[in-house]
Amino acid sequence: MKFLYDNESFSFEALRAAGYATYGGAELGEVLVTCRLIPDGDEEAWSAQWAATAARVERIGRDALAAGHRVSAREALLRASNYYRTADFYRRADPANDTESARLAKASGRTFADAAALLDVPARAVRIPYEDTTLPGYLFLADDSGEPRPTVLYHGGYDSTLEEAYFALAAGALRRGFHVLAFDGPGQGSTVREQGLHFRPDWEAVVTPVVEFALALPEVDGDRLTLIGTSLGGYLAARAVAFEHRIAACVLHDGVYDVHPTFEAVARTAAETPGGLAAVMAQSTSARWLIHNGLWTLGVSGADGLLEASKAYTMEGLAERIACPMLVLEAENDQFFTGQPQRIFDALTCQKELIVFPEAEGGGEHCHEGAVALWHQRTFDWLDTLFAT
Repeated sequence: MKFLYDNESFSFEALRAAGYATYGGAELGEVLVTCRLIPDGDEEAWSAQWAATAARVERIGRDALAAGHRVSAREALLRASNYYRTADFYRRADPANDTESARLAKASGRTFADAAALLDVPARAVRIPYEDTTLPGYLFLADDSGEPRPTVLYHGGYDSTLEEAYFALAAGALRRGFHVLAFDGPGQGSTVREQGLHFRPDWEAVVTPVVEFALALPEVDGDRLTLIGTSLGGYLAARAVAFEHRIAACVLHDGVYDVHPTFEAVARTAAETPGGLAAVMAQSTSARWLIHNGLWTLGVSGADGLLEASKAYTMEGLAERIACPMLVLEAENDQFFTGQPQRIFDALTCQKELIVFPEAEGGGEHCHEGAVALWHQRTFDWLDTLFAT
């Protein structure tokens, strides 16, 4: 569906930002007045206008907090965090040396951290041991009783941030009595920006330390541990549970069998276009962002290096190893991983279910952006039923 823009990428990212209104990550009016000032496809205006909105909303939150209005402060700071993330989205030409990108990312993290401290049960910032360093995370608790509850381990995908996890998953889980341990793995959020860690295909090496960390927490019911991965995280989560068998259930949001075809499609288009890849990247916001973000997060040089690296991200010969119940989600109009959910679903030999979200229900976009409550309802109802048996 088109949302405010004809440019496919701008439409999707505006919908993504607006969709988090479900859990307090946006106000529709703020989204509309911001997008009204951004010409279709103008990435510089996108960054500037979203940053201006974020700063204005952050000031509302700071003033409210100074006056002792905790709820108002929390609400404004949550929205500001999402808006700062959105402002940074297209700044990927040289993110390692882009001071404005770094400023926006820090502002998103700062405003979220301050909002998280104002939640009814304050979120707990954690550092999860990983190889010779740590991974950043948040532990979101459904209550402060200390009693063990079913717990979701959650990570995003190709461009997600730790702060976004609250709107994308945690808020809906908390309402249903699930704890959530959200984390950034290598290649995600601050791990690539501040620690220089890049994506790796053997994601079990990332998830196993997270499982160990979770099982040591008294609030975690180790028999009801779920792993959920979003977007590229649909591949990463599937890869992890092929090897890490202490996870009781896994949700692929959405399913990904093989990442390589996404990059191969860009290479094929470049081969058919006069001027090659340079022309494609000049003409296509999506292709330009896909390549730039991949060079940074995978730590490779050049589009050929990115295309080659993507070959390792496949579930071929591994899907059959998965033993836990699997829920595979699919969006009717997914523009990034078309057909991939069905491929991973067909390859699974464990207990499994596939749920397709059609455009007619509002959930047809990639990862069901704009229909967060809908995919949460179907996901957590599935988990409730599974754990009740």
